[in-house]
Amino acid sequence: MEKLDENRKIFSRIGFNYLALALIPILFQILLVNIIALWDVTLIRNTNIQTVLSSLTNYLLILPIFMYLMGKIESTPINKKNLSLKTTIEYFCIALTLMWIGNMIGLIITTIIGNTLTNDVINPIEQIIQNSSIYVNLLVISILAPIFEELFFRKLLIDRTIKYGAKLSIFLSALIFALFHGNLSQFFYAFLLGGFFAFVYIKTGKIIYSISLHAFVNFFGSVASIFFSTSLSNITQNINSANIGDIGIVATYLIILLFAWIVGLNAIFTKYDKVEINESKREIYLEKPIVTSLLNIGMILFIAYHIFRIVMTLKII
Repeated sequence: MEKLDENRKIFSRIGFNYLALALIPILFQILLVNIIALWDVTLIRNTNIQTVLSSLTNYLLILPIFMYLMGKIESTPINKKNLSLKTTIEYFCIALTLMWIGNMIGLIITTIIGNTLTNDVINPIEQIIQNSSIYVNLLVISILAPIFEELFFRKLLIDRTIKYGAKLSIFLSALIFALFHGNLSQFFYAFLLGGFFAFVYIKTGKIIYSISLHAFVNFFGSVASIFFSTSLSNITQNINSANIGDIGIVATYLIILLFAWIVGLNAIFTKYDKVEINESKREIYLEKPIVTSLLNIGMILFIAYHIFRIVMTLKII
């Protein structure tokens, strides 16, 4: 019982750390917004500045604090392994396919909820992509977010939970990552991708692989999708005199997507039962891993806070 309580305390500390990762940036944002408002209040109404400010507080400023907090929990190094080019390409296809599947699930569920509640369920990331500069999208969504989020939700988390087994580490990484997005539209694809990125990190021990996969998915879902939507709109509006460049962009986007679906779905449905999850790093066996890892004060508060955020986006209360 004493050992069980000690393990529960570790997971509780992890929960408190991720709650801090969510709350402290809000304090930074309030401080920076007030400083900027003293200089020029119109700047804080600019979507590009809002996006950059958010990345500054959510990533750069909180990083040393979060690393310090997680550094107080013992970590276990993971053996490093390279991926073959074939496997790397396959993983890119799986990631894109999981993003698509998760998006479809999220769209269906939010549409049903929206119709039931007679109001639209907003996807915050779509608003950012549509309203901010393509250069800001490239910097924040396609570069900064993958780097920092993989550090936060994969490396710093998995290195401290792998001793309880890879399956539990993957589940926690997926759940915490999905909840952290704070809305139902992104929850499902964030859960699927978070779990897959965790699997890749555990399999390789190299965070660069999950960062690359994350960056590719974000780029394809933001910058590339903007080019695709713009070119498709140009083609449909000028069907008889379509620009060859627009046709090329649309064709390339669809070919990549189709190739990813074919390879990704084939890998998911033909190899999922053969996937080997390395449990060699498990040092501690938990009789009830989900109960021990989630039913503690830190995790309960973390989960409750993010469920509240999700409910608020649904405009139920």
